[in-house]
Amino acid sequence: MAVPRLLDELGSRLAELAANSPARDVEKNVRALLSSGFARLDLVTREEFEVQGALLQRAQEKIAELERRVASLEAAAAPGANEGAD
Repeated sequence: MAVPRLLDELGSRLAELAANSPARDVEKNVRALLSSGFARLDLVTREEFEVQGALLQRAQEKIAELERRVASLEAAAAPGANEGAD
């Protein structure tokens, strides 16, 4: 019974030492440095990127539709299209 308790205590002390180690401080500092660096960049989230991609897709489809309509209207208004109108 004393051995498991001793192992638990030893494990908790080792975890405490690891939490207070210089490596942990370096990790925190690197994370803070990276976070501030990314904050200065003009980045967007994946969700914002996907929303803008969907909007672009819809705009391109609408432009293609309008180009088709203009082409058909131009073809209808072209000389010779209304030969019997004179």
